[in-house]
Amino acid sequence: QAFVLCCSCLQPPPVAPLVMRFSVWAALAALAAAGDWQAINGVKTTFQTISDGAGQGGLVEKGDTVTVHAKGTVQQTGKTFWSTKDPGQRPFTYTAGVGGVITGWDQGCLGMKQGEVRQLSIPAAEGYGERGFPAWGIPAGGDLTFEIEVLDIKKAKGDL
Repeated sequence: QAFVLCCSCLQPPPVAPLVMRFSVWAALAALAAAGDWQAINGVKTTFQTISDGAGQGGLVEKGDTVTVHAKGTVQQTGKTFWSTKDPGQRPFTYTAGVGGVITGWDQGCLGMKQGEVRQLSIPAAEGYGERGFPAWGIPAGGDLTFEIEVLDIKKAKGDL
């Protein structure tokens, strides 16, 4: 472990929380630089495939009922505000492509396969906007990172 000297003493400086936050930012920046982030037509949200899915059940399309594991993190703070894997939580089910979830999530999950894991980088305007979501610790203008794993896809009626 490397220490930065503070005032010629041999003690580490009292900035451990700041260094920890910097480390989270550095990790996210390294991940973004190393990965293949892809654009999504019509939105500013981008995604990176972490793990390919098996493809059973087709692709997530508008109107499908989709069950996922999800973990949401505020990019500015590195704070996780929600995870379906936390104690007492369970997988989340929503209808894809119809605006029942934030825009970045809604558009970022279209085209996913069952078993696929994606990381979404969602700008504030496609998340909770300029108001944020203070009850969840999402600040005004907070950009978000979601990791989404598709567990199940139930195709919309009439969709074979």
